[in-house]
Amino acid sequence: MIRYAKPTTVDEALALLGEDSWRILAGGTDFYPAQGSKPFRDNVLEINGLAALRGIVETDSHWLVGARTTWTDLIRHPLPSAFNALKQAAREVGSVQIQNVASIAGNLCNASPAADGVPGLLVLDAEVELRSAQATRHLPLQEFILGNRRTALLPGELVTAIRIPKPAATGTSAFVKLGARRYLVISIAMVAARVVVENGVVSEAAIAVGSCSAVAKRLAGVEAALRAQPANHALAAAVQSAPMDELSPIGDVRGSAEYRQDAAREIVARAVLGTIDHSAGGKVAA
Repeated sequence: MIRYAKPTTVDEALALLGEDSWRILAGGTDFYPAQGSKPFRDNVLEINGLAALRGIVETDSHWLVGARTTWTDLIRHPLPSAFNALKQAAREVGSVQIQNVASIAGNLCNASPAADGVPGLLVLDAEVELRSAQATRHLPLQEFILGNRRTALLPGELVTAIRIPKPAATGTSAFVKLGARRYLVISIAMVAARVVVENGVVSEAAIAVGSCSAVAKRLAGVEAALRAQPANHALAAAVQSAPMDELSPIGDVRGSAEYRQDAAREIVARAVLGTIDHSAGGKVAA
């Protein structure tokens, strides 16, 4: 017999997860399309009754984003400019109707290489909070998403929050997405960039690229090339000459591997310049 449950407390949900195998249903924007016309064969645990998992809270050490927080919640919440890239990405997640119900944690657990939210979270050094009935653990986002549709979530665990350490919530960020059309599109490549400028010089840089490898990647070579550079439009030249060894794009119907590689470098430069333009009061590059 297939079971369906809709707990109202996190403890109740964790107890259920500890006693049986479940498919977790949150916003449902990926859950139902993936099911298609096939009959349900798995137990379904709906977590939309868990009010404690929705919302954004600031603590002394972190920004905490509840697992059920929607993209619209994120867009509307006042956050430092380091979150600009994540907010821009939020506006690219499907349609407004999707943004109103799709959860941020669901975007991570779906583990698509083209998940719009991942690069913006990577440049914020995001951690994933995982709870079971027995324990709580925290994993860096880059250790949580293991590959296409694969995560480090263990049996009995539930993603309860995304944690952003305060030191990473500094500077200004920007997001650039390349697709075949402006809206409702799976990306060919996408970039989030976060830059901290002190005395006119880049003191810190965080760059992440999605859709150009099985998992979105931080680009250590580009980050190193940007540090200690004057914060002006010459940063584009530093991007053009920096290594991007982390990327391993594939070719598909949306673009060849070679096109993705070239496009990624171009939109990294645009995203970096977007952070500089924004911090100077100008228009963010698109």
